[in-house]
Amino acid sequence: MAIGMGEPAGPTAGREYAELVGVPLDGQLLDVTGWTAADRAGGALLITDLGVYGPGGRADYAPDDDAAGGPFRWRGDMA
Repeated sequence: MAIGMGEPAGPTAGREYAELVGVPLDGQLLDVTGWTAADRAGGALLITDLGVYGPGGRADYAPDDDAAGGPFRWRGDMA
């Protein structure tokens, strides 16, 4: 989700976030509010210009198998 004018740039109270760990989006937060346990376990393919494939490429992030509620770790880039 893009941040629009007047929206806060940081975390919003009442929302749930997963920290992204590893390049290319290291340190950013992913809003996972409303995600089911299965959704979280599946991780996310996030569009980024910073990965191996440049603009339109995707970075694959998912939690560790033993830490479904923990940070999402980078698994690699996809075209």
